[in-house]
Amino acid sequence: MTPINEIPSLSIVVPCYNEEEVLPETIQRISATIELLIEKNKLNSSSCVFFVDDGSRDHTWEIIESHAQSNSFVKGYKLSRNRGHQNALLAGLHNAKGDILISIDADLQDDTSAIEAMVDEYAKGHEVVYGVRSKRETDTFFKRYTAEAYYKLLAKLGVELVFNHADYRLLSRKALEELKRYSEVNLFLRGIVPQLGFSSTSVEYERHERFAGESKYPLKKMLAFAVEGVTSFSHAPLRFITGLGFLVSLFAFFMIFWVLAVKLFSDNAVPGWASIVIPVFFIGGVQLLSLGVVGEYIAKIYMETKSRPLYTIEKEV
Repeated sequence: MTPINEIPSLSIVVPCYNEEEVLPETIQRISATIELLIEKNKLNSSSCVFFVDDGSRDHTWEIIESHAQSNSFVKGYKLSRNRGHQNALLAGLHNAKGDILISIDADLQDDTSAIEAMVDEYAKGHEVVYGVRSKRETDTFFKRYTAEAYYKLLAKLGVELVFNHADYRLLSRKALEELKRYSEVNLFLRGIVPQLGFSSTSVEYERHERFAGESKYPLKKMLAFAVEGVTSFSHAPLRFITGLGFLVSLFAFFMIFWVLAVKLFSDNAVPGWASIVIPVFFIGGVQLLSLGVVGEYIAKIYMETKSRPLYTIEKEV
């Protein structure tokens, strides 16, 4: 690893969706962090923060515009419609300037003081620095348990992930340019970034409660994002249903022998529908489940073949 000699410029990318309640505080804290690092000669004066409005329905964009006029650190992009967190984040990363880029959510649950530690690790020569949650005490038991179980499940499926890391990370310009080569529509950045292969390290921080507003990831979106992560990086579900199909076929084969044995060699054969209906329902359920999993992969192929733009920037400030 070669130490970085020149003072780098930093761009912080913050995707926003209906964040009017927390945004003024977010702008104040991130601006203060940038100013402090410039005073310490860890960043140069062209450093800034890019807020990406992901089609918000509240006054998020008006707040970004207002602060951009009075705060030299603040810049912003407004997407033409809501495209989802990952696309909004990618829009910011693709268009922001700077030698290094840090992505962080607007809700202030990720500790902004970890930004300095990330910059220090970059100065040591690391191209990627992951923000890793040391504690999740502010999460509910259900969210903490399911999140950690999900990371472990993906690891078992062969997906390379950093445990307890979301989208709080530093990327060097070199790493970002490599990331731009990934043109897939089905985005799961926390699975893509480890595949870049550059020198990386982690910085731990304590996760806080959301400063204001409501979570933009209800259970429905969390489940959809979880499915996205599995199907974008692992074909294990397809192999699983192949194995399941083999087991069901084996079970049906033994059922045939059992029915014939009872019919031919005993007087216990009772006319009824149970021995017919139960296997039919069981096999039918497995078939529908298998078709659903296969359909999920086919849908991803369909989305990729259309090659539609991931986002459209309507305004820039």
